[in-house]
This record gives sequence, C-alpha cells and structure tokens, in this order.
Amino acid sequence: MIKLEALRAFVTVAEAGNIRDAAERLCRTASAVSMTLKQLEDEVGGPLFETDRKSSLTALGSFMLETGRLQIQSYDRAVGRIRAYAQNRIGRLTLASVPSVAANLVPSLLPRFVDERPGVEIELFDIDSRNVRIIVEAGQADLGIGGRPSSHTSLDFEPLFRDRFKVICNSESRLARMRGPIEWSVLARENLILNGASEKIEAPGYRELSNNAQMTVRNVTSLVALAKTGFGVTLLPELATVNLPEEVIAVDLADTSVERVVGVLRRSGATASPVATAFREFILDEVPALIGALGLKQA
Repeated sequence: MIKLEALRAFVTVAEAGNIRDAAERLCRTASAVSMTLKQLEDEVGGPLFETDRKSSLTALGSFMLETGRLQIQSYDRAVGRIRAYAQNRIGRLTLASVPSVAANLVPSLLPRFVDERPGVEIELFDIDSRNVRIIVEAGQADLGIGGRPSSHTSLDFEPLFRDRFKVICNSESRLARMRGPIEWSVLARENLILNGASEKIEAPGYRELSNNAQMTVRNVTSLVALAKTGFGVTLLPELATVNLPEEVIAVDLADTSVERVVGVLRRSGATASPVATAFREFILDEVPALIGALGLKQA
C-alpha cells in the first residue's frame, strides 16, 4: 500500500528537483527521504527518476506526480474541512425559538455570530414554546430558546431572562381606558384568546378564565391582529409586546407573579456539534446585555 506520507515525499522531491531541498521542506533528513523514495519505487515496481540526482522524472514518475498531487490536495482539503468544522468555522446550525425572541433578540445575535463564520449555514424555526421543546427533544433542532420545560423531559435548560405577562387589547377598549393594572375578575367579561405562551400560566385566576375560553391562536401576528380588531384580548410576555401597532396596547396585570422564564434548551446527554456549542456560548455571553437594554430581568 502506498502511504500518503511517502507520496507527499515524492511530490516534494519532484517539485524541488533534489533531495536536500525537499528534505528541508519536509523537516526530515536527506537519508530518510532517500530511503522513502527507494521503498516507494519498490512498491510501484519501477523507477520514478531518470538519475540519482532526482532532477528529471521517468514516464512512471510523471504519471505519479500528476496523480499524487491530486490525492494530496484532496486529502489536505478534507483535513482542512474537518479542522474548520471542529473549530466551528463551518457546519450547520438548526435553531428553534419562540417568536418574541426570534423577532427581538435573534436579529441582533445571528449577524455577529455568522460574520465570523461565513461557512456556517443557519436554519431558524419560529414556533411556540411547546413545539420548541418537541423538536429539540426529537433532535430536529440543535438548540432551542423557549420556556422552562417540565422536569420529566430529556432536556437541559439554562435560564436567560424572565418577563411578566401583559394583557394585549385594542387601544380604544375599556381595558385600555382603565387606570391601574388589570385584575383577573375584570378579564372575565372579555373574549380571552389562548396562545402557546400563556398555556404555562398556573395562576388560579387565569386557569378559571382559560377553562371558559373557546379559541386558541399560536401565531403572534394573528393574535395581535385579532386584538387590533377588538375581537378579543390575550396575554403575552413583555418581550412579545415590543413594536405593537398603534391600535394595540399592552396593559399590566395586577398579578405580578405571572411571568415566564426563557432559556436555552438542548438534549440531555447528547454531544452537540462544534457550531451549536459555540452558538450556545455566544447566546449566554451576549443575551444579558440585550435584555438589559430592553428592561427585562435576568433569570
């Protein structure tokens, strides 16, 4: 079997035109290179050089030089890609995120992360917290950013921030005109629209209201559109209320305990790819400053 290092030694000698210069490039002794060439000629069954000075090639040597260069280049490219992957400079990252984070934090994170890694491909799923957990647990996403999972899931959770829920309603509605935070009893007279974020709320006052609700909408854009028409009201976390249209307002709840904790999710016991590991570390480093600027609290 022709070894790659022997092939590399031959190509280096052929390009240098002599053993001495080739040995310096290979960081080997001239005698070691000479012995490698002799073993290589025995392996292929014929001489590779016309003379002992190694300045001219035989027909076999010319063919081996052409073929050998291609093999070495292919090997070096493959090793380079492996190293680039291991150093998170190339690869593929699949990220699942709740809509509020996808809209308000991810646009500040991804460009800076990808700018240093132009060979990285990104796929982003903008879905509710329940589905974030599902696809991360199933291995369909490398990382997730969403609410805290239940204890029986096979997910690791690293908290990032917490934000309170607010009532989302039409800016001309009676709720918008009320002074002070909204009590649960006040919402009993409203058409409450449930959503993926609010399904984790455990407050008794909310549970009573949600049991009587007749509609669930999991898309934030649709939720806001319905609130805009005055069809109903919904509860969304504070981050989701950034950049609401003029016709929609976010009103504080009197129950200040109603909040969510958002963090990074990954499969327990699974070894993440280098690029996924790098992005997780990037999130943990960068998000505190972003949420501080938005007035949110660290978890």
